[in-house]
Amino acid sequence: MKTILVSNDDGIHSPGIHALAEILSELGRVYVVAPDRERNASGHALTLHKPLRVEEIKKDFFSVNGTPTDCVNWGALKLCKKKPDLLVSGINKGGNLGDDVTYSGTVSAAFEGTLLKIQSIAVSQIGGPLYHFDAAAKVVLPLARMVLKKGLPRDILLNVNVPNLPFEEIGDFEMVPLGRRVYLDNDIIEKKDPRGKKYYWIGGTQIHWEKKVNTDYHAITKNRVAVTPLHLDLTHYSFLEKMKSWKKDLNKTT
Repeated sequence: MKTILVSNDDGIHSPGIHALAEILSELGRVYVVAPDRERNASGHALTLHKPLRVEEIKKDFFSVNGTPTDCVNWGALKLCKKKPDLLVSGINKGGNLGDDVTYSGTVSAAFEGTLLKIQSIAVSQIGGPLYHFDAAAKVVLPLARMVLKKGLPRDILLNVNVPNLPFEEIGDFEMVPLGRRVYLDNDIIEKKDPRGKKYYWIGGTQIHWEKKVNTDYHAITKNRVAVTPLHLDLTHYSFLEKMKSWKKDLNKTT
């Protein structure tokens, strides 16, 4: 029997993770390990300065007072008797398109799974406040089955964004690169609390996207499922070769 680890950054009580766990049970035994509360935009943070507390919510469902990365580590290395065959993170409330992947706890959970040599998928659903999580879960099932059958290359994970629509209205899968977003009012908003002390909100509420076709954002605007393979190796190899020409001048300064 296949072993499947499921996590997220919306917390153990999010309906998205329960819809995902239920449908993935068709493929094997599912273990759910998720934060005890929302950990949105937590990135790839790992808790090193305090102990982790784990609580079993029900059979095979566990909450952790830590980040999505903590959850994947504990689930894969402590809970599961063997390395999971698949890790799926989500279903996130809201998209993780383009640059969002660098902030996303959902995507970072899948990154951590990939670092642990587990085939990993991150799943997000666009829209809200109401979501069609059951529809998104149905979309994920054949993709998860395909990954279990064919596998993923080393250091590759899949980032999946699903339109927030009934299942019958969701279009085909599109294999696309990440898009790029542009904040028109990226700013730090300063306010005062009732005691007169300053506090700040990170702004940037007006979001526009670069007008490029064949990106994850473009696929979503067409009500299609955007699937993007992400690579752990962030090295830009072509520029690395160009930078080697800097060595002579740089070394003169040392």
